[in-house]
Amino acid sequence: MYESSAPLTNSLYPRSAKRGKHKIFIGMAPGVGKTYRMLEEGHCLRQEGIDVVVGLLETHKREETAAKAQGLELLPRKQVECSGITLTEMDTDAVIARQPQLALVDELAHTNVPGSEREKRYQDVEQILAAGIDVFSTVNIQHLESLNDLVARITGVVVRERIPDRLLEEADEVVVVDVTPETLQERLTDGKIYAPEKIDQALQNFFQRRHLIALRELALREIADNIEEDGIVADANTPTNASYCNIHERVLVCVSTYPNALQLIRRGARIAGYMHAPVYCLFVDNPDRFLTREESLHIETCERLCKEFGGEFVRVKDHDVAAAIANT
Repeated sequence: MYESSAPLTNSLYPRSAKRGKHKIFIGMAPGVGKTYRMLEEGHCLRQEGIDVVVGLLETHKREETAAKAQGLELLPRKQVECSGITLTEMDTDAVIARQPQLALVDELAHTNVPGSEREKRYQDVEQILAAGIDVFSTVNIQHLESLNDLVARITGVVVRERIPDRLLEEADEVVVVDVTPETLQERLTDGKIYAPEKIDQALQNFFQRRHLIALRELALREIADNIEEDGIVADANTPTNASYCNIHERVLVCVSTYPNALQLIRRGARIAGYMHAPVYCLFVDNPDRFLTREESLHIETCERLCKEFGGEFVRVKDHDVAAAIANT
């Protein structure tokens, strides 16, 4: 088990009016035990007198997970109408109105039903945190935005539900729930992750041993990098290092109307993260050429993604692309 160096402690309770603390349980794939571990810690805190509720739980019909939730207060879901069908989502307003000290929220990367107040569940979590309520949540490494292209190359699966990297960076604690690839495949074969009719397909695709090894390495490396970054920031803030003059590295990503621009932005953001440097995205707009509607939408998507990584999107008009890049 690997944990960050910024642990949550019971000194947070009783809760103050400040923003709540966020603890994320992350794993390499479904079935490693993230939700189980979250519920387990919820029980421990409840036994210590902490007011704990389950804001949203996805058991996926896993008996062990459902059994572990017994004894914890589970808040009812909110019904949402979509295309004549009634679906359910976490009732964020009910969680905030209940005012627990700690809310457990499963599947941070989930996309809410169209018509919900917010598009993503992580945005619901941010509302709960803003209300001064601490949150435990779960997510898999493949849902991290900057890893999207890399995970697709490794597994052949394009993950649609993603979360901004900043959520891990801003979290007060991140815990890797880790098992070996062999253990995870055994759980899958035993029917503890998916229904029997889905097992063979899963083993032949996402749950191949080589895929799991690569995803496990990504998860462990991501948390190790976060811990190292926390240490660098802490060292930089000490009086000994505060007076040093540092050369600040910057990463510039040059984007165009080509589809691979989004991949370049994600790659640039990861490099910037490793270097602890800001990232800039530059689009050189030729004034003699009008963008099609599709191209304009593509550039807008690039800008949104850049800003999601905390970067600055720069758009300049110039006939000479090379000169525009050099002068930026």
